[in-house]
Amino acid sequence: MTHNLGLCRQVIQKAVAAGAKALFLPEASDYIAGSAAETISLAKPVQESEFVLGIQEEARNAQLSINVGVHEPATGGNRVKNTLLWINEAGDIVQRYQKLHLFDVEIHGGPILRESDSVEPGSSILPPFDTPVGRVGLTICFDLRFPEISLALKRQNAQIIIYPSAFTVPTGRAHWEPLLRARAIETQAYVLAAAQVGNHSEKRRSYGHAMICSPWGEVLAELGGEDTGPDIIAADIDFAQVQKIKKEMPLLRRTDVYPEV
Repeated sequence: MTHNLGLCRQVIQKAVAAGAKALFLPEASDYIAGSAAETISLAKPVQESEFVLGIQEEARNAQLSINVGVHEPATGGNRVKNTLLWINEAGDIVQRYQKLHLFDVEIHGGPILRESDSVEPGSSILPPFDTPVGRVGLTICFDLRFPEISLALKRQNAQIIIYPSAFTVPTGRAHWEPLLRARAIETQAYVLAAAQVGNHSEKRRSYGHAMICSPWGEVLAELGGEDTGPDIIAADIDFAQVQKIKKEMPLLRRTDVYPEV
């Protein structure tokens, strides 16, 4: 975690130098363990986590809002929570989202992963909240495959929807960009997807390709898929474009025919 905190500090420095008003870090920025047991053993409450306390200090010193994915202990001690923390410019944790959909898959020719062995699923969608860059809705990684969450956030007037991730390489190559662009198009919101990249162990590698998509589904910025060190992408949020798209192409739900999400 000390190593990852150092990498995040480099990203924060780059964000400050770029004049960013908020920084979005990936899912599980604190660590990706090699086993379920290790995942559970490394988790600490935020008030005791060297990693979280370090990010809070950086946010406070830079007066920069930071969204970061971490692990927190779950009740009972036999699983953890995969959470997103919103840390404001004062360094305070003011919002928290717990991942709803867990990644239990067996990819032919790829990894076999069972997130549910060590992670407790969340039980609610966090309503969008106001930030220095707009009204933000939080999700995590595998949630990307379930449009119900983003549609619920859209209904609550989210302007930006976040998908911090550690996508596998096989699923990333096939689905990462199409899913992100689809979520942007159907919600008419900006989609921001910070992404882990490179090897975590002999069995685990993340796809990378951090991406920002416009409400029209355009890819505004993207990083690559090789680990060349901590880096950032940035984009201006144009609220006028959001309103223009919604006005010119209103998406009126037929809730008389199907349920409202």
